[in-house]
Amino acid sequence: MPELRVGARHWPVATDSNLLDALLAAGISVPYSCRAGHCHACLVRCLHGQPADARPDVLSTAQRAEGWRLACQCRVIEDLHVAPFDPNGDGVPAQVAEVQWFGEVLRVRLLPERPLRYQAGQHAVLWLQGVARPYSLASLPGEDRYLEFHIDCRREGAFSARARQLRCGDAISLGELRGGALHYDPDWRDKPLWLLAAGTGLAPLWGILREALRQGHAGPIRLLHVAHGASGHYLAEALNELARKHRSLRVEEVLADELQAALAALRLESRQTVALACGAPATVEQFARRLFIAGLPRNQLYTDVFTPAEDTP
Repeated sequence: MPELRVGARHWPVATDSNLLDALLAAGISVPYSCRAGHCHACLVRCLHGQPADARPDVLSTAQRAEGWRLACQCRVIEDLHVAPFDPNGDGVPAQVAEVQWFGEVLRVRLLPERPLRYQAGQHAVLWLQGVARPYSLASLPGEDRYLEFHIDCRREGAFSARARQLRCGDAISLGELRGGALHYDPDWRDKPLWLLAAGTGLAPLWGILREALRQGHAGPIRLLHVAHGASGHYLAEALNELARKHRSLRVEEVLADELQAALAALRLESRQTVALACGAPATVEQFARRLFIAGLPRNQLYTDVFTPAEDTP
């Protein structure tokens, strides 16, 4: 049997054991969310030995060279010495600069200890009191001095319960900052751009929308936001203000029980349209299905799915 070591502790585990499961079974605190390699909350550094990695492509070459692996995607096949990600030593300290509630959506603005380079649409892993969750950035690099995140607190979870208690001046750590599937490409400048969001899936699209406008997007832009109730359209005022300033921007607020009718009414203005969709898996699937039926080429749809977190303490 291979031996697994963390700090001064070491114990035998069955060959081919999932690394995350082996660590949790031994009482080692490793946060996780999706178990699919998407959230990057379960980062560990391999100090000696190598696991079998099912998804080596999800981390950068530089990260892998430093020994970082996603525990949920690794199997123990030989003696292995690992160190879980330490937000105090491996993360970037940040301070809460602003908290604001929009119904059940909490907008948190952070000031990191040092400037971070990022693009609209990227994700960051937030660490709060030992719990880590990935969130999309809603801020615009080069314009907003803070990093902005939108946290859906409708359902109780380990992270959202802690986030509800945040106050200005509180400390929070930033883990890995990485690219998501959503972005703005200057080559889209003259094409129709559709942005479809469900719930806080609006967060990355808010940053991307402003990036498109900053870069002088010339084609029409259509943003559709689905929410469970009127208060769920938490950026309605800001979006409508942008629409008043930019005649090319059309904003639609849709309630969840009106979604099917709204989707049925979608008509492509051009097969050159580029669409970005973000939100819960089922809603993003509905967006995609309707867009393909309407004639959107599959390679012109970019999606980011917010997978519900497993409720871990």
